Amino acid sequence: MPLEMNREVFITCAVTGSGSTQDKSPHVPRSPKQIATSAIEAAKAGAAVVHCHVRDPKTGVPSRDLALYREVTERIRAAEVDVVLNLTAGMGGDIVFGGPDQPLPPVDGTDMVGATERVLHVAQCLPEICTLDCGTMNFAEADYVMTNTPGMLVAMGRQMTALGVKPEIEAFDTGHLWYAKQLVKEGVLTSPALVQLCMGVPWGAPDDLNTFMAMVNNVPDDWTFSAFGLGRNQMPYVAASVLAGGNVRVGLEDNLMLDKGVMATNAQLVDRAVSIIENLGAKVIGPDAVRAKLGLTKMAPK
Repeated sequence: MPLEMNREVFITCAVTGSGSTQDKSPHVPRSPKQIATSAIEAAKAGAAVVHCHVRDPKTGVPSRDLALYREVTERIRAAEVDVVLNLTAGMGGDIVFGGPDQPLPPVDGTDMVGATERVLHVAQCLPEICTLDCGTMNFAEADYVMTNTPGMLVAMGRQMTALGVKPEIEAFDTGHLWYAKQLVKEGVLTSPALVQLCMGVPWGAPDDLNTFMAMVNNVPDDWTFSAFGLGRNQMPYVAASVLAGGNVRVGLEDNLMLDKGVMATNAQLVDRAVSIIENLGAKVIGPDAVRAKLGLTKMAPK
Protein backbone atom coordinates (compact mmCIF):
# COMPACT_ATOMS: atom_id res chain seq x y z
CA MET A 1 0.00 0.00 0.00
CA PRO A 2 1.22 3.54 -0.63
CA LEU A 3 2.59 5.63 2.21
CA GLU A 4 -0.14 7.99 3.41
CA MET A 5 1.58 10.02 6.10
CA ASN A 6 -0.54 12.28 8.27
CA ARG A 7 0.65 15.88 7.86
CA GLU A 8 -1.51 17.38 10.63
CA VAL A 9 -1.17 15.36 13.81
CA PHE A 10 -2.76 15.71 17.22
CA ILE A 11 -1.19 14.36 20.39
CA THR A 12 -3.16 12.76 23.21
CA CYS A 13 -1.46 12.54 26.59
CA ALA A 14 -2.69 9.66 28.78
CA VAL A 15 -1.88 11.24 32.10
CA THR A 16 -2.06 8.54 34.79
CA GLY A 17 -4.05 5.45 33.74
CA SER A 18 -5.43 2.67 35.95
CA GLY A 19 -2.43 0.39 36.17
CA SER A 20 -0.40 -0.31 39.31
CA THR A 21 2.25 2.25 38.41
CA GLN A 22 1.70 4.67 41.29
CA ASP A 23 4.73 3.41 43.23
CA LYS A 24 6.97 2.83 40.21
CA SER A 25 7.64 6.48 39.39
CA PRO A 26 7.46 9.66 41.46
CA HIS A 27 5.97 11.42 38.46
CA VAL A 28 2.75 9.35 38.25
CA PRO A 29 0.09 11.77 39.57
CA ARG A 30 -2.37 10.62 42.25
CA SER A 31 -4.46 13.48 43.61
CA PRO A 32 -6.89 15.49 41.44
CA LYS A 33 -4.57 18.50 41.77
CA GLN A 34 -1.55 16.46 40.65
CA ILE A 35 -3.46 14.88 37.74
CA ALA A 36 -4.80 18.23 36.56
CA THR A 37 -1.41 19.92 36.92
CA SER A 38 0.28 17.17 34.91
CA ALA A 39 -2.44 17.39 32.25
CA ILE A 40 -2.02 21.16 32.01
CA GLU A 41 1.76 20.83 31.70
CA ALA A 42 1.25 18.26 28.93
CA ALA A 43 -1.08 20.66 27.12
CA LYS A 44 1.52 23.42 27.35
CA ALA A 45 4.07 21.02 25.85
CA GLY A 46 1.84 20.37 22.83
CA ALA A 47 -0.86 17.84 23.73
CA ALA A 48 -4.20 18.80 22.19
CA VAL A 49 -6.06 16.10 24.15
CA VAL A 50 -5.59 14.87 27.73
CA HIS A 51 -6.94 11.44 28.64
CA CYS A 52 -7.67 11.18 32.36
CA HIS A 53 -8.35 8.52 34.95
CA VAL A 54 -8.56 9.30 38.67
CA ARG A 55 -6.85 7.67 41.64
CA ASP A 56 -7.33 7.59 45.39
CA PRO A 57 -5.19 10.53 46.54
CA LYS A 58 -3.73 8.60 49.51
CA THR A 59 -3.03 5.18 48.01
CA GLY A 60 -2.83 5.89 44.30
CA VAL A 61 -5.23 3.02 43.62
CA PRO A 62 -7.48 3.60 40.57
CA SER A 63 -10.91 4.98 41.46
CA ARG A 64 -14.34 5.76 40.01
CA ASP A 65 -15.13 8.44 42.62
CA LEU A 66 -17.32 11.10 41.00
CA ALA A 67 -15.96 13.85 43.26
CA LEU A 68 -12.43 13.13 42.07
CA TYR A 69 -13.50 13.34 38.43
CA ARG A 70 -15.28 16.62 39.11
CA GLU A 71 -12.22 18.15 40.74
CA VAL A 72 -9.90 17.06 37.92
CA THR A 73 -12.17 18.41 35.21
CA GLU A 74 -12.83 21.67 37.04
CA ARG A 75 -9.12 22.29 37.54
CA ILE A 76 -8.32 21.56 33.89
CA ARG A 77 -11.15 23.74 32.63
CA ALA A 78 -10.05 26.61 34.89
CA ALA A 79 -6.49 26.55 33.54
CA GLU A 80 -5.10 29.26 31.29
CA VAL A 81 -4.25 26.71 28.58
CA ASP A 82 -6.91 25.19 26.32
CA VAL A 83 -7.07 21.41 25.86
CA VAL A 84 -9.64 18.80 24.81
CA LEU A 85 -10.76 16.71 27.79
CA ASN A 86 -11.03 12.93 27.36
CA LEU A 87 -12.27 10.93 30.37
CA THR A 88 -11.99 7.17 30.65
CA ALA A 89 -15.17 5.10 30.79
CA GLY A 90 -13.22 1.87 31.05
CA MET A 91 -13.57 1.45 34.81
CA GLY A 92 -16.26 -0.77 36.31
CA GLY A 93 -15.78 -3.72 33.96
CA ASP A 94 -13.23 -5.72 35.96
CA ILE A 95 -13.77 -9.35 36.97
CA VAL A 96 -11.17 -11.30 38.92
CA PHE A 97 -12.09 -14.97 39.00
CA GLY A 98 -11.34 -17.22 41.94
CA GLY A 99 -8.90 -19.47 40.10
CA PRO A 100 -8.98 -22.38 37.65
CA ASP A 101 -10.64 -24.87 40.01
CA GLN A 102 -13.17 -22.51 41.61
CA PRO A 103 -13.66 -19.48 39.39
CA LEU A 104 -16.90 -18.39 41.06
CA PRO A 105 -17.63 -16.35 43.03
CA PRO A 106 -15.31 -13.56 41.83
CA VAL A 107 -12.68 -12.42 44.33
CA ASP A 108 -11.18 -9.15 45.57
CA GLY A 109 -10.32 -6.78 42.77
CA THR A 110 -13.63 -7.33 40.98
CA ASP A 111 -15.36 -4.07 40.10
CA MET A 112 -18.30 -4.84 37.82
CA VAL A 113 -21.17 -2.35 37.61
CA GLY A 114 -23.92 -1.45 35.15
CA ALA A 115 -23.69 0.74 32.07
CA THR A 116 -25.29 3.82 33.64
CA GLU A 117 -22.91 3.75 36.61
CA ARG A 118 -19.92 3.28 34.30
CA VAL A 119 -20.73 6.50 32.45
CA LEU A 120 -22.12 8.49 35.40
CA HIS A 121 -19.02 10.68 35.64
CA VAL A 122 -19.23 11.32 31.90
CA ALA A 123 -22.85 12.44 32.24
CA GLN A 124 -21.94 14.72 35.13
CA CYS A 125 -18.67 16.20 33.84
CA LEU A 126 -19.52 16.24 30.10
CA PRO A 127 -16.03 15.96 28.60
CA GLU A 128 -15.65 16.37 24.86
CA ILE A 129 -14.42 12.76 24.48
CA CYS A 130 -14.74 9.60 26.56
CA THR A 131 -13.36 6.14 25.92
CA LEU A 132 -15.29 3.00 24.95
CA ASP A 133 -13.26 -0.22 25.29
CA CYS A 134 -14.79 -2.13 22.43
CA GLY A 135 -14.43 -5.72 23.61
CA THR A 136 -13.70 -8.18 26.40
CA MET A 137 -10.05 -9.14 26.87
CA ASN A 138 -7.67 -11.20 29.00
CA PHE A 139 -4.92 -9.07 30.52
CA ALA A 140 -1.54 -10.25 31.79
CA GLU A 141 -2.92 -11.06 35.25
CA ALA A 142 -3.82 -14.75 35.58
CA ASP A 143 -7.53 -14.55 36.44
CA TYR A 144 -8.43 -10.95 35.54
CA VAL A 145 -10.73 -10.18 32.60
CA MET A 146 -11.64 -6.74 31.26
CA THR A 147 -15.32 -7.28 30.55
CA ASN A 148 -17.26 -5.39 27.89
CA THR A 149 -20.14 -7.50 26.56
CA PRO A 150 -21.97 -6.50 23.36
CA GLY A 151 -25.03 -5.59 25.42
CA MET A 152 -22.97 -3.43 27.77
CA LEU A 153 -21.27 -1.67 24.85
CA VAL A 154 -24.59 -0.94 23.16
CA ALA A 155 -25.98 0.55 26.35
CA MET A 156 -22.88 2.62 27.08
CA GLY A 157 -22.51 3.73 23.46
CA ARG A 158 -26.13 4.90 23.28
CA GLN A 159 -25.71 6.93 26.47
CA MET A 160 -22.51 8.56 25.21
CA THR A 161 -24.12 9.43 21.88
CA ALA A 162 -27.20 10.87 23.60
CA LEU A 163 -24.97 13.02 25.83
CA GLY A 164 -23.18 14.49 22.82
CA VAL A 165 -19.82 13.16 24.03
CA LYS A 166 -17.58 11.69 21.32
CA PRO A 167 -16.65 8.07 22.09
CA GLU A 168 -13.02 7.19 21.48
CA ILE A 169 -13.18 3.51 20.54
CA GLU A 170 -10.35 1.65 22.28
CA ALA A 171 -9.40 -1.25 20.00
CA PHE A 172 -7.07 -3.81 21.57
CA ASP A 173 -7.45 -6.30 18.71
CA THR A 174 -8.93 -6.59 15.23
CA GLY A 175 -12.20 -8.05 16.50
CA HIS A 176 -12.79 -4.87 18.49
CA LEU A 177 -12.67 -2.88 15.27
CA TRP A 178 -15.06 -5.35 13.66
CA TYR A 179 -17.57 -4.78 16.46
CA ALA A 180 -17.03 -1.00 16.42
CA LYS A 181 -18.09 -0.95 12.78
CA GLN A 182 -21.18 -2.92 13.74
CA LEU A 183 -22.04 -0.35 16.42
CA VAL A 184 -21.83 2.39 13.79
CA LYS A 185 -23.91 0.33 11.36
CA GLU A 186 -26.61 -0.10 14.01
CA GLY A 187 -26.62 3.63 14.80
CA VAL A 188 -25.30 3.19 18.35
CA LEU A 189 -22.24 5.27 17.44
CA THR A 190 -22.11 7.98 14.79
CA SER A 191 -19.79 8.05 11.82
CA PRO A 192 -17.08 9.12 11.24
CA ALA A 193 -15.82 7.53 14.41
CA LEU A 194 -12.66 8.06 16.48
CA VAL A 195 -10.44 5.06 17.23
CA GLN A 196 -7.44 4.46 19.48
CA LEU A 197 -5.32 1.49 18.38
CA CYS A 198 -3.87 -0.04 21.55
CA MET A 199 -0.76 -2.01 20.62
CA GLY A 200 1.26 -4.40 22.74
CA VAL A 201 -1.15 -4.72 25.68
CA PRO A 202 -0.97 -8.36 26.89
CA TRP A 203 -2.97 -10.24 25.59
CA GLY A 204 -4.34 -8.09 22.82
CA ALA A 205 -2.76 -7.14 19.52
CA PRO A 206 1.04 -7.50 19.63
CA ASP A 207 2.99 -4.39 18.73
CA ASP A 208 4.75 -5.68 15.62
CA LEU A 209 4.28 -3.59 12.50
CA ASN A 210 2.47 -6.30 10.54
CA THR A 211 -0.26 -6.49 13.20
CA PHE A 212 -0.35 -2.71 13.45
CA MET A 213 -0.94 -2.33 9.74
CA ALA A 214 -3.63 -5.01 9.88
CA MET A 215 -5.34 -2.84 12.50
CA VAL A 216 -4.86 0.33 10.43
CA ASN A 217 -6.24 -1.38 7.33
CA ASN A 218 -9.40 -2.29 9.26
CA VAL A 219 -10.15 1.34 10.14
CA PRO A 220 -12.66 2.85 7.67
CA ASP A 221 -11.13 5.56 5.48
CA ASP A 222 -13.34 8.34 6.85
CA TRP A 223 -12.63 7.54 10.52
CA THR A 224 -9.86 9.19 12.56
CA PHE A 225 -7.37 6.98 14.35
CA SER A 226 -4.59 7.35 16.86
CA ALA A 227 -2.21 4.71 18.18
CA PHE A 228 0.18 3.94 20.99
CA GLY A 229 2.68 1.30 22.03
CA LEU A 230 3.76 0.43 25.56
CA GLY A 231 7.05 1.05 27.31
CA ARG A 232 10.10 1.54 25.13
CA ASN A 233 7.96 1.22 22.02
CA GLN A 234 5.96 4.34 22.87
CA MET A 235 8.12 6.69 20.82
CA PRO A 236 8.63 4.33 17.85
CA TYR A 237 4.83 4.17 17.65
CA VAL A 238 4.68 7.95 17.43
CA ALA A 239 6.57 7.67 14.13
CA ALA A 240 4.74 4.53 13.00
CA SER A 241 1.29 6.02 13.52
CA VAL A 242 2.12 9.28 11.74
CA LEU A 243 3.60 7.38 8.79
CA ALA A 244 0.49 5.18 8.63
CA GLY A 245 -1.80 8.23 8.50
CA GLY A 246 -2.75 8.48 12.17
CA ASN A 247 -2.35 10.54 15.31
CA VAL A 248 -0.41 9.69 18.45
CA ARG A 249 -0.79 9.01 22.15
CA VAL A 250 1.96 9.23 24.76
CA GLY A 251 1.95 9.57 28.53
CA LEU A 252 2.63 7.89 31.84
CA GLU A 253 -0.35 5.56 31.50
CA ASP A 254 1.63 3.63 28.89
CA ASN A 255 5.29 4.34 29.60
CA LEU A 256 7.28 5.65 32.58
CA MET A 257 10.67 6.22 30.94
CA LEU A 258 12.13 9.05 28.87
CA ASP A 259 15.42 7.24 28.27
CA LYS A 260 17.10 4.21 29.81
CA GLY A 261 17.32 4.90 33.53
CA VAL A 262 15.55 8.28 33.23
CA MET A 263 12.02 8.61 34.60
CA ALA A 264 9.74 10.78 32.45
CA THR A 265 7.10 13.38 33.16
CA ASN A 266 4.05 13.67 30.96
CA ALA A 267 5.28 17.00 29.59
CA GLN A 268 8.64 15.47 28.64
CA LEU A 269 6.95 12.62 26.78
CA VAL A 270 4.77 15.08 24.88
CA ASP A 271 7.79 17.23 24.07
CA ARG A 272 9.64 14.18 22.71
CA ALA A 273 6.62 13.28 20.57
CA VAL A 274 6.43 16.84 19.20
CA SER A 275 10.07 16.58 18.10
CA ILE A 276 9.51 13.25 16.34
CA ILE A 277 6.41 14.49 14.53
CA GLU A 278 8.02 17.73 13.39
CA ASN A 279 11.21 15.96 12.31
CA LEU A 280 9.07 13.75 10.08
CA GLY A 281 7.84 16.94 8.38
CA ALA A 282 4.37 16.97 9.93
CA LYS A 283 2.62 19.68 11.94
CA VAL A 284 1.31 19.30 15.49
CA ILE A 285 -2.21 20.73 15.69
CA GLY A 286 -3.93 22.23 18.72
CA PRO A 287 -7.26 21.74 20.47
CA ASP A 288 -9.33 24.04 18.24
CA ALA A 289 -8.16 22.20 15.13
CA VAL A 290 -8.99 18.88 16.81
CA ARG A 291 -12.49 20.11 17.67
CA ALA A 292 -13.03 21.13 14.06
CA LYS A 293 -11.65 17.83 12.76
CA LEU A 294 -13.72 15.63 15.08
CA GLY A 295 -16.86 17.78 15.38
CA LEU A 296 -16.48 18.25 19.14
CA THR A 297 -18.54 20.58 21.27
CA LYS A 298 -17.37 22.10 24.53
CA MET A 299 -20.12 21.67 27.10
CA ALA A 300 -20.65 22.92 30.63
CA PRO A 301 -20.81 20.26 33.36
CA LYS A 302 -24.15 19.52 35.02
